[in-house]
Amino acid sequence: MKTVAFLVTLLASASAFAPAIPSARPSTSLADVPLANGAMSFNRVCREWRCKYDGDKSTSESLEAISKVVDEYLPELKKLSDGVTVNRLVCGGCLDFKLMTTVPLDDYGPWEEGGHAPESEFLEKIKAIPGVSQVETQTITNMEI
Repeated sequence: MKTVAFLVTLLASASAFAPAIPSARPSTSLADVPLANGAMSFNRVCREWRCKYDGDKSTSESLEAISKVVDEYLPELKKLSDGVTVNRLVCGGCLDFKLMTTVPLDDYGPWEEGGHAPESEFLEKIKAIPGVSQVETQTITNMEI
């Protein structure tokens, strides 16, 4: 419960996640953090790792190398939480690669305090791949609706 209180306080300090004053609509459960005047809420937080790769998506050597790094770290990511989901997104048009790891709100604080492990190792490995550029991270809410 302390983790939930800490996370609500932490997320309230970031303008992108600032909870709105609850409305009269009963659209959220007690564990959800309201957004958009209560029209939306979240109870899961996602850490996105993204980059650009080069070449055609069907034959890209950099994308192939990224997939090997994903395979290396996926077992560790899957152990983060009982409620973890990991999604891989690849756009062949704009050459985007994204790995999105989403955990329940209660599990996000400890993961963040640990530096989103294994984030730094993963990012260093993909930065070293020829053809990979614009390596970035972002923390966002991610709700299945």
